[in-house]
Amino acid sequence: MANKTGIYPGTFDPITVGHMDIITRGLKLVDHLIIAVAEDIPKTPIFTPADRVALVRKELTNLPKKDQARVEVKAFRGLLVEFAAKHNSAIIIRGLRAISDFEYEFQMACMNSRLNDDIETVFLPASENTHFISSRFVKEIARLKGDISSFVSPDTAKKLKDYYKK
Repeated sequence: MANKTGIYPGTFDPITVGHMDIITRGLKLVDHLIIAVAEDIPKTPIFTPADRVALVRKELTNLPKKDQARVEVKAFRGLLVEFAAKHNSAIIIRGLRAISDFEYEFQMACMNSRLNDDIETVFLPASENTHFISSRFVKEIARLKGDISSFVSPDTAKKLKDYYKK
């Protein structure tokens, strides 16, 4: 049987413990996981695509060695389904925090299915201890000099603090 590749796309601006939870749990579903860092997005990220890729790669060093070997990080532009097809992935993994996430994610999954019905979207609900974490709130707390240590790793917290010192 061929290896099953999954794509976990996102902005990861910045990567949070919630993202890492989805990555860890996503690895239970696939043999190989590509973390796809979106470059062309309607949001205005604070970190460059290269910075976001580097932050994600740094976080992955906290995974067990056997899992690190099964994950790679790539920046991407364009349609997600085209990126998935190019990397022989038939699975897109998405995390859901709340009902409001579901509506948006469901619409996106339907559009992706319409564009390429060979690719399935799998939704993973956020864990009980991470369902309230969003990159947007983490950035706002960091901007206001609040404690973000329970939402992101020390490396990511430092990067955020350095950014907001400017």
